Amino acid sequence: MNLRAYIVDDEPLAVERLTRLLAKTNRVEIAGAATNPLAALESLRERPVEVLFLDIQMPGLSGFELLARLPSQPLVIFTTAYDQYALKAFEVNSVDYLLKPIDPEQLERALNKAERLGAGLAAATDFRAAFERIEAALRQRAPEYPERIAARIGERVCFIDLARVTHFHAGDKLTYAVADGKAYSVDHSISGLAERLDPKRFLRIHRATLVNADWVKEIAPTFAGGLVVRLKDQKRTELMVARNRAREVKARLGI
Repeated sequence: MNLRAYIVDDEPLAVERLTRLLAKTNRVEIAGAATNPLAALESLRERPVEVLFLDIQMPGLSGFELLARLPSQPLVIFTTAYDQYALKAFEVNSVDYLLKPIDPEQLERALNKAERLGAGLAAATDFRAAFERIEAALRQRAPEYPERIAARIGERVCFIDLARVTHFHAGDKLTYAVADGKAYSVDHSISGLAERLDPKRFLRIHRATLVNADWVKEIAPTFAGGLVVRLKDQKRTELMVARNRAREVKARLGI
């Protein structure tokens, strides 16, 4: 009998991808999914599941905090694009820790472990104190912004230093990180990246563009009365600034 699973991730793109991957395995019954952790908490309290695929860094409620509020603990498979949480995730005896974008081999490994452990073991063990301890420690520290992000190259997942990323842009329902003149697919929306990345470094200049301020060479007016940001990469990339963001962009760049 397939394990009942629930997906919690504030990024719709990540939820859609993981749902597709799980459906292809024919190994779990997807009981539900949510991009709002508070809505997920309510649903999981009413209808517990056996396996929970859970993002860690989410606005409003982190993955650790969500787990601390559940009356019973399912088997947990953490999913995140940022590897700085790996040790924290394993401190609470999660089944596995999947780095996004998740590939089928990663997922099969996690499902194998979940099936071996079985729901009974997770239900018999109370990790609530560990979740609360980790969440309290995270709240006491200054905001911790990632230094790397996971991206996909064919069947491989690579990690890109964010200092190398000149900008992120969205198109054709995908989001790309541009580094060293190459575009890499990442499992985040532009809005999600803007919430997660260091605001002193990454600046939202358009609904579809997030730029690394360290790579900005100059900002100039266009013939149409708009603004363009020119980067100091080899391609001398030009990025349009949305009119409703022009004032903020100027202020952030000290103009």
